[in-house]
Amino acid sequence: MSRTTAHKPLSVLAMAEVGLRPSKTKPSILTNMLTITSYEDFAQYEGKELGTSDYIQLTQERINMFADATLDHQWIHVDTERAKTESQFGTTIAHGYLTLSVLPYLWGQIVDVQNVKMLVNYGIDKMKFGQPVLSGQSLSLTTSLHSIANLRGAVKTEVKFTMNVKETGKKAIEGIAIFIYYFN
Repeated sequence: MSRTTAHKPLSVLAMAEVGLRPSKTKPSILTNMLTITSYEDFAQYEGKELGTSDYIQLTQERINMFADATLDHQWIHVDTERAKTESQFGTTIAHGYLTLSVLPYLWGQIVDVQNVKMLVNYGIDKMKFGQPVLSGQSLSLTTSLHSIANLRGAVKTEVKFTMNVKETGKKAIEGIAIFIYYFN
């Protein structure tokens, strides 16, 4: 059984509709996507790296849309002219939670979990922000399976993640995302 549309990577057309742009500098790695269909498939990767996503650019347009959606219009995020003169970064920066919010999109580029009735985003442990993401910079996601547990009909995974800034090579955010999968 395939995943539902909500969990599949977006097509180029769908990406354009929500302001996403595929990377032009790095070839797509979607052909190397890991396919998981059961607890046993997942369990063999415990303690191992699962993969790295393609890059996603955090444009000023995306930052402004996030500000509108969250009602967080702090000048450091949306006032490009003021940020040029008053910010230590010389430009606007993405909201930390915008950076975090692209995690599910990038996760969908690394792992294709099939044969699932439902997926629950259960939480995030040990999350911390590192370097701010400047407007126009790009992020990728690298993941490993920290732990996995079979909970009688549900599979709890703890996925260690790091989002790196392409332009600096430094961490923007890291933590452990907890997902619960209900396989058919």
